[in-house]
This record gives sequence, C-alpha cells and structure tokens, in this order.
Amino acid sequence: MSERRAVVTGIGVVAPSGVGSAAHWRTVLAGQRRTGPITLFDATGYPARLGGEVADFDPARYTDNRALVQTDRWTHLGFAATGLALADAGLPERAPDPYAWAVTLASSSGGNLFGQRELQRLWSSPTRTVGAYQSIAWFYAASVGQLSIRHQAKGPCGVLVAESAGGLDSLAHAVRTVRRGASVVLAGATECPLSPYALACQLRSGLLSEATDPERAYRPFDASASGYLPAEGGAVFVVEEHGHAMARGARIYGEVTGWGATHDAAHTSPDSAGDPHQYARAMRLALGRAGVEPEEVDLVVPDALGVRRYDRAEATALRAVFAGTAPPVSTHKALTGRAHQGGSALDVATALLAFAHDTLPASAGPERVAEGCDLDFLRERRRPRTRVALVCARGFDGFNSALVLRGAAPDEGEHR
Repeated sequence: MSERRAVVTGIGVVAPSGVGSAAHWRTVLAGQRRTGPITLFDATGYPARLGGEVADFDPARYTDNRALVQTDRWTHLGFAATGLALADAGLPERAPDPYAWAVTLASSSGGNLFGQRELQRLWSSPTRTVGAYQSIAWFYAASVGQLSIRHQAKGPCGVLVAESAGGLDSLAHAVRTVRRGASVVLAGATECPLSPYALACQLRSGLLSEATDPERAYRPFDASASGYLPAEGGAVFVVEEHGHAMARGARIYGEVTGWGATHDAAHTSPDSAGDPHQYARAMRLALGRAGVEPEEVDLVVPDALGVRRYDRAEATALRAVFAGTAPPVSTHKALTGRAHQGGSALDVATALLAFAHDTLPASAGPERVAEGCDLDFLRERRRPRTRVALVCARGFDGFNSALVLRGAAPDEGEHR
C-alpha cells in the first residue's frame, strides 16, 4: 500500500475569481481584483464592509431543490465545486464502487448563513422555533456528509478543522486514504464566512481590513497592509490512485508528494504573529517527505494574511527554509479575499493550473514591500523550471501546514 501514489485528476473551483478552473485561471493571469462590498447581508453597520463573494452563483444548477433547502450556501458551493471536479476528471456523478470512494474536506465554521437565519427566527418569532434542518445544516461536517450521500462515496470520510491550514491537511489526508486502499478521494474545502455572526467573530480577532477601497484593502506583504478581507468559496479536487487513473486514461494535473503540519503550542494573544520556527518546520517536513531540496522548488504560494506582523513572521520562516536559494513567491489572495480553508485549497488549484498551463503567474503585489518581508516576488509570468511547488498555510491559534506538489510533465498531463 505504501507504493500507491496519489495524483490529482480533477479540479473544481467556485470562488470570487470565477466558477470553474478556467475562469479562475483567467482572473489570476489578468490580476483582476474580485473583492467589493458585501451583499449577502446588510453590512453597513460594521467597520469592515468588504469581502470576496462568488458573483452570480446559482446553486440550483448543481443540485436539486430538496438538498438546497436542507443545506447552507457553504455546502451549495461544495456541491458545485465537487461536480465540476468530477466532470473535469471524467468520472461519473455516482461512485461505481462506493466503498472505493471517500470524501475528506476541511471546514472552519460550517453553515453560518443558515444558522444565522434560523437562530434569528428563534429569537424573534412568537413561535420560537427553528427548522428541522438547523440540526444538520450548520454542522461543520455537513458538506462531507451531503457529498458522501450525493456521490455515494462510502469509503473512509472525514472533516479536518485547522482554520486556513485545513485546506492543505485535507489533501495530505487524501493521500493517506489512497495509500490505505481508496481509489478516489474528494478533497479540498469551500467556505462562506459572510454572515453577521461570522463577520463579528472575525472582527473580534482584530485582523480584518477596515479599508473602504477594494483596490487597496487587502495587500499582503505590502507596506500599506491593513488586514485581510473575508471571502467565500474554494476548490475541491479529485485525488486518485495513480494506477486507477492511468487505467482509464485520465489526465493528470500533478501529484501530492509531501506534506507537513505543526503547531505553535503557545497561547494566541492580540500581539501574536505565529511562530516562524514551527512554520518553517512544517515546510521542511513537507520538503523532506517529498524528497525535494529547497533549490528544486519552482514556486512558493504563501499564506499571505495581509497583517504586517504575520507577514513578517511568514517571510522569516521562508528565508530560514530557503536560505540563499530564493524561489519565486506568488500570491493571489488579494484578488479574491481570504476564504480560510477554501483559500488554501484555492492556492493548490492555482499551483496545479500553473503547471498545466506551463506558466507561473505573476504575484498580485506587493507594490511596496514592507520592512522584513523581502522575498523574491514573481513580477512577471514565466515558464516553470522543475514543476515543483510549495503551498503554505497557517490557521489562527497556531496551526501550520505545507504541501509539496509536483506538476505532471506536459505529455503526461494531456487529455485522454
């Protein structure tokens, strides 16, 4: 089982950058910002009123009405991303061998909009009741359960909770699940942290940007960085056993070859910035498990929180790992906002699409690098050299994760 390799054969993106991987890639290449005023609820009374939303999203295109009324928008985004990933992989909607398929997603806080609506009805309605589906729609594992039912994936299923780091952890767990015998694993994450309650929780951290100009509100590693913008969406992947993929002539985007996860093991205070040592250790673990030397890395996709002290700590960790090798760094969260677990999954999609298109995309900033954030930011697109990417993510309260991806060679990655 240890010889079983896990490759990515399908990518489904539903994000502010667009619905579908092609739309997302066009946004990344063009460097178009897709953040703006929050419209999912009236945010005029909040100090932070900007975010990243999936424009013109019609959930009815991706599932039936019965499932829609039972679930939250976060799960609707998951239905869409998963359907797109399966279609991209050339796999059926329902597992032909249910116990060979599994679902492993990440989630931060579950169905916020659904829970908000039901609890407001409980507090304000004379009947003081909530709908029957409140008991399941808000639950952080709801998307995993719904996707397992919809696609008849009855193998080992689970949900990972590590804030933004979980989007990478889900892919690492998918590899382990393949090595233990699964043929297909649905992995990744979507989020929808845009509700009054969810926004209030994020404001409590003091890390949200309160800027009013979408063009300047979220600027990771920049001297004018003022915090992050919340966003919805993310990406789901078909992670498939290599032999299974080859037997059916599947296109391969790349392989997950290494991962690492650590924890700061320290109390998070208002002045915290994460532990660069533990963050760097997660990166080294991922590189070591992949058998990759730092100088082999073609592209680094960082967490890019957009809070000055956190950005400095991340730059410190990257410099410690790569010393004088200085691989290109490219981030695109400024274009979409930070979708927590979904954001790190979206970073994986960007890296795999970069190799599929034989193009490393230019970074969306910084314009003026902040003190202590000196990195080799990719200013112009270029062709890959080694087709190896390191994707990094941190979750609030001390989670650190890193993932090594090896992009498929152009001939191996072609369509069936």
